[in-house]
Amino acid sequence: MATPAEWLAGARPRTLPAATAPVLIGSAAAAHAGAFALGRAGLALGVALALQVGVNYANDYSDGVRGTDVDRVGPLRLTASGLARPGRVKAAAFAAFGVAAVLGVVLTWLAGHWWLLAVGAACVLAAWFYTGGRRPYGYAGLGEIGVFVFFGLVATLGTTFTQAGRLTGPSVLGAVGVGLVACALLMVNNLRDIPTDLLAGKRTLAVRLGDARARRAYVAGIWLPILLGALCAIWTPWALLVVLLAGPALLLSLPVLAGARGKLLVPVLAGTGMYELAFGVLLALGLVLGRPL
Repeated sequence: MATPAEWLAGARPRTLPAATAPVLIGSAAAAHAGAFALGRAGLALGVALALQVGVNYANDYSDGVRGTDVDRVGPLRLTASGLARPGRVKAAAFAAFGVAAVLGVVLTWLAGHWWLLAVGAACVLAAWFYTGGRRPYGYAGLGEIGVFVFFGLVATLGTTFTQAGRLTGPSVLGAVGVGLVACALLMVNNLRDIPTDLLAGKRTLAVRLGDARARRAYVAGIWLPILLGALCAIWTPWALLVVLLAGPALLLSLPVLAGARGKLLVPVLAGTGMYELAFGVLLALGLVLGRPL
């Protein structure tokens, strides 16, 4: 039976910055538009974190019962390791989705746009069917599209819209930027797993692109957001704070371009998660400092 510490590890807390960054950017864009609402920002963060935990447990369950996680490098897998029964891991995933749904309903009620419930339902379905169901889209090389749409565009723009009632230029650029970093995070994770995914028949985008092109795609995913964030200087020069990420981007790019594999990519994976959070913090700070007085 898994211990509380093992359940926490199974939730993959290192991925939570990926859920936090879009909410920071979306809330800062709302503040820049003069419409920041702390309560709604908190609810949006709760939804994002709960969805991230839910998708982590869902992936643990689905990959575990398929045998995809056997002999895989990386964080603890509850199902594949036998520490927790598959049914319990699945229940944990749906419990997290339930928390996200409740918080989402409250946020929708406060925002007054009930059509957002359909968006929330799409988020939960996308989280489950990434590796769940008979034909998971993550196994068909479409995972990055799902991550870009839901952990980039939807999370960021939804946060801005539920506070400001409209979208803004900085929110759109920030959404695309953070979505690209989220794709880079998934890409380096799948780059590490190419050998085992090939054996398991999991055709991720990294598998489809091949090792060399997957590495170049990762590098593009962490450098392009700096450019997109800098373009927000059209609205406020403080957005140029994101240029400070050039150093970390270089440090993350070098081992990937040098051909690091397996366990050597684990620090890059962790670093990319923190890079996404740093992107969110710096762009959000720039937007807040540059808001009209």
